[in-house]
Amino acid sequence: MPFRWFDAKAANEFGTELATFFMARMPVDTQKTEKKFAVKTSELLDKLSLRVNQFKASNQLNFYTKAKLANSFKWTLKDAGYEAKYVDDLTEWLVKQI
Repeated sequence: MPFRWFDAKAANEFGTELATFFMARMPVDTQKTEKKFAVKTSELLDKLSLRVNQFKASNQLNFYTKAKLANSFKWTLKDAGYEAKYVDDLTEWLVKQI
């Protein structure tokens, strides 16, 4: 079915879930100048990478669904008040993972 190609519901939900997971562990007001920030970020990205790999293993992603996943991740973080440049960097990292 060609219309199944456009079914991005699971990808949208996962993008939002991933952003929520990130926000719970790295609040908006976290100081990026703290020495622990780099270590904490690295550990968090490792956890996110694991979740992304699990999602990819159980869901077939195409160009459209990857874009929807990244878009929902990005806008969830932006709407929560994260700095635009930081969100763009995180979204770029996510796109490379998927």
